[in-house]
Formats: sequence, C-alpha cells, structure tokens
Amino acid sequence: MALTGRTALLAALGSLPVGIWGPGWTGILAVNAPLALACVCDFALAAPVRRLGLTRSGDTTARLGDSADITLTVTNPSRRPLRAHLRDAWPPSSLQPGTDTPTEASRHRLTVPPGERRRVTTRLRPTRRGDQHADRVTIRSYGPLGLFSRQGAHQVPWTLRVLPPFTSRKHLPSKLARLRELDGRTSVLTRGEGTEFDSLREYVPGDDTRSIDWRATARHSTVAVRTWRPERDRHILLVLDTGRTSAGRVDDAPRLDAAMDAALLLAALASRAGDRVDLLAYDRRVRALVQGRTARDVLPSLVNAMANLEPELVETNARGLAAATLRTAPRRSLIVLMTTLDTAPVEEGLLPVLPQLTQRHTVLVASVADPHIARMATSRGDADAVYEAAAAAQAQTERHRMAEQLRRHGVTVVDATPAELAPALADAYLALKAAGRL
Repeated sequence: MALTGRTALLAALGSLPVGIWGPGWTGILAVNAPLALACVCDFALAAPVRRLGLTRSGDTTARLGDSADITLTVTNPSRRPLRAHLRDAWPPSSLQPGTDTPTEASRHRLTVPPGERRRVTTRLRPTRRGDQHADRVTIRSYGPLGLFSRQGAHQVPWTLRVLPPFTSRKHLPSKLARLRELDGRTSVLTRGEGTEFDSLREYVPGDDTRSIDWRATARHSTVAVRTWRPERDRHILLVLDTGRTSAGRVDDAPRLDAAMDAALLLAALASRAGDRVDLLAYDRRVRALVQGRTARDVLPSLVNAMANLEPELVETNARGLAAATLRTAPRRSLIVLMTTLDTAPVEEGLLPVLPQLTQRHTVLVASVADPHIARMATSRGDADAVYEAAAAAQAQTERHRMAEQLRRHGVTVVDATPAELAPALADAYLALKAAGRL
C-alpha cells in the first residue's frame, strides 16, 4: 500500500494529533477520521495487482538502429476496474540516446474494466547488438479517489535479438550488376584454374590453339573453340578474428563491426553468384560457426550468428585459427580472413602459419584502416600537428610493409576504412573470380 501525494496534502490540511506509544518508543500520529475512512475505502476499491494476467507479443528481432514494438496485454480478472500506472522495464541500451529516456518510454497509463484486457506498446530503439531481455513489469493500481494505491511486479519474459545493421547493403545492386557483366562478357579464352566450360564459338585469329575443340570441329565446317567462365559452386570461408585487435574503435565503432558488415556484403554477393559461403569466428576458440546453408538461408544465418558476437580481450591464437580454418574448409576454397595489419600480430602470428593456408587455398586478408590516421598524416600548423603527422606516416608505412609481405606470399590484401571496406572487398572477390583464381 502506498501513500499518494494527494493523501499527504489532505492529511496536512485537516489532521488531529493522537498520541501513540509502545514498547521502547513513543510518538505522535496525525489522524483525520474522515480522511482515514476515505483512504481505506479507496484502497479497498483499487483493483488487485497480483491477480492481473500479463502476456507479451511483438517483434523478436530488429536491426541495430531500427525500432521494435513490444506489446504487453494486461487482463483484469477482478470485479473492480483497474486504474494503473505501468512501467515496462528494459535495459537502457534498448533506447537510442537523444530520443526518450528508458523510464519515459516504458511508462504507460491504462484503465482496464472488470473482466477485460488492454494493450500497451513499448517502442525500443536498441543501440547495441545482441539479445535484449525484458525486466520486470511494475504496476501501481489506484482507487477511484487516487488516495492510496496497490503496487506489485510481474516477470513477463521476452527477448529481442538486435542484429547487425548491414549498412553496406546499398552497394549490393552495383556489385550484382558487375557480376552479371562478368558472367555475360566474352569468356576467358584459356582454361584457367577455377573456370568451367561455357560454350563453343567459331575460331578467330589470336585464339589459343589449346582451346580448340577438335571433336566439335570435325562435326562442323569451321574450327570451334571452347570458352570458359568463372566456375560456380565454389566454397568461400569468411574468418572473423575476434581477438583483442578487433575491439579497437574506428569511427566510434569496434573494428569487428566493420568487418562483419563487409562479410555480409560479400556473402550476399557470393551466394547470388552461386558460391557456397560459410562463417568462422575465432580468437582462442570457435565463437561462431555457420556451415552448409543454402543460398536462401545463408544471409539470415550469418546475421543471426553475428548478433551476439563481441570482441574478446585476448590475443588471437594464430595456430589454432589456422587449424580451425583447415578443418572447416577441407577442400580448396577462398579464405577471407578479417584481421589486423598491425606489425606484431602479423609477423609473430599470421606469417608463420600462412603457408599452411596458401598451400591449399586462395587467401584474401581484409583489414580495417583508421581514417583518423590518414587525417593526422596531412595535418600541419604547429609542432604537435607535425609530430602527429610523423607518427601517422610511420604507422602507414608499417601497414604497407605488412601488406607487401603478405602479397609476397600470394595473399590478396584489402586495407580500407570502415566506409570503404565492404565495397573494396566485394571488388577484390569479383576480380579473383574474373581472373579464374576461385
């Protein structure tokens, strides 16, 4: 039972002092007899809270930055009308800063007649990926005079899974157009690794004689040559390094978020091209694994697996990562490794195990570059700016040196800022496919 502000005001205006004593204490209690009677009646007429029925419905998933509506249905089984204030509590990260505070957005007023039900909707705007769990629902039921209230809490479980935003989706139409152009243009004239037979056409001067189909030539009056197109149904393994370097923030977001966004664009493009896409997230153990999905299911599966994926503040075990990669991709594949180009992780971790990967697979390394470093490299004006420019230039030189070392091992390297990484990675994939290296 709770004393409302209205009750306190009335008590102060017309109360009678009454002495109260008991074992070990004495005091004075202000009592207004008519007011006391009104309070008792008001409390008795307030609908009970414990007997209310509460159920949830609404969205179970939402992309980061989008809104989600969660509906709470309140059923009043008593014979008294429910006049209540309701708070549907959610974690503070469920609401976007600058709109509503979590308290304001989750508070509702409702009136439920006896034996009926009403619905209230809480709109969430999550600011973090992962599973958001509903907290308790607190209800304060008032009597008809609003003097006293009953209050209670109910546990009504609900989980909202916040998925990666996939902001690079806007690049998908242009990349698909390039893919169609790649499939429709004049095919490769020679049999390259990772190409498959497309069609026969008439020989023209300059064609490689090794492409002549002698059996088809014997059946026709002209010399026929085989044409080849990039092979479909290739295997692509996206490997996300979730170690400590992926936790570094670039443009106010972890590097891992930019890597996941680029991986989603590549997965969408590759699945449209007829290739099979798997995902492996690893630091010192497997954090996520998606295998064997169809072209229709691969993107939802990847998004769902990435929802709860967070950087781990541990050093990535490069040997364990290479072993897990080889187990996940037993036959020749394109390995897309999302990791850093920092000197120590590459020289001490990646380079020693790289021959195990390049011996069997085509390897592509994608890294998130910090645009702030590029801005620092061009800054001038005072001594501090010059020192910052020198430090930035040294950092860029080290990254370029690491990239060149990887290229000397036959690795394709993509080093781009978060905004440019996804389209650059898609372009690198299309280039490998056009060259017949997949």
